[in-house]
Amino acid sequence: MENRGRSTADDGQGFQWSPAAGRLDWIDVARGIGIVAVVAGHVWTRGPLRDAIYSFHMPLFFLLSGMLAQPRPVLAFARRQVAGQMRPYAAFLALLIAADQIIEPLRGNRPIFHQWPDDLLPILLGGTWLRGPYTIFWFVPCLMVARILFNAVQARCPDPLDRRWGAVMIAMLALAYALSPWARHVSVLGSLSVPMAFCLLWAGAAWSRISWCGWMWGPILLLSGAGLAGLLPTLNMKAGDYGWPLLSIGAAVATSLLLCRISARIAPATRILAALGQASLVVMYLHVAFVHYLRPHMAAWLLLPVALIIPFGIDRLIRWSAVLRRIFL
Repeated sequence: MENRGRSTADDGQGFQWSPAAGRLDWIDVARGIGIVAVVAGHVWTRGPLRDAIYSFHMPLFFLLSGMLAQPRPVLAFARRQVAGQMRPYAAFLALLIAADQIIEPLRGNRPIFHQWPDDLLPILLGGTWLRGPYTIFWFVPCLMVARILFNAVQARCPDPLDRRWGAVMIAMLALAYALSPWARHVSVLGSLSVPMAFCLLWAGAAWSRISWCGWMWGPILLLSGAGLAGLLPTLNMKAGDYGWPLLSIGAAVATSLLLCRISARIAPATRILAALGQASLVVMYLHVAFVHYLRPHMAAWLLLPVALIIPFGIDRLIRWSAVLRRIFL
């Protein structure tokens, strides 16, 4: 969930990038929309709104990351990813585990992890073994590994529209659906969701090199509408549930592309969503804890802004301190 990208000029037909470095405001806006959807999906856990959100919300983040992907030296990129992503992962996980040791006894419950040192193993395994306030922690390791693998292939074949990518994508899609039955039970650090994450990275990278044409509106709106309306089975990427083969993921990609178009249009006038997008890593890590602990005491319409605003405020506090930035960002 890096915030750096390449400069762009949207000509109304697509998203065309130049090699120049710079922040893409619409990427931050799209991330902001995405993180609001993620939080809402954990606040409302059933019904049409939940189904609409789960038709696209996590694929959107993988797609955006793919749009920003550029080939990097393989080993250096892998080292930087592991160091840069797993440090805040471990810091936020330790913070929430420590908080749970205090909060749950105050509620008259045992902490989620209370059998030490036996609980160290599930904590280290992550992914499937992290539930409750830690349930979102599968995402960052999954994205990290997918990006490392994607970069390794992209370093050899920089153009995602090259026909050699066809064989890679067929293999990754087949692996994603083959691993799907086990992802709910034995996905270490979210690793069994990596093949589908890889495919979504490719979709983002490929789309960034395609100009928007008028005929695309029809199939994209059709697929997106079917997903948002609940006509297709929804997704749960952590559990390896990808709905109907290709169609549900296709609907997620279609909705994500539409949100990118919307974000590019509204970016100049949407500072709040852009700010949320820049804070999306901290909000991603912390919002589930607020939902988990406050749900019994707070109505959903109030829980949503609380689970957004407090983590956003924590992100602002972290950014004021060089030490905290080094640890948590």
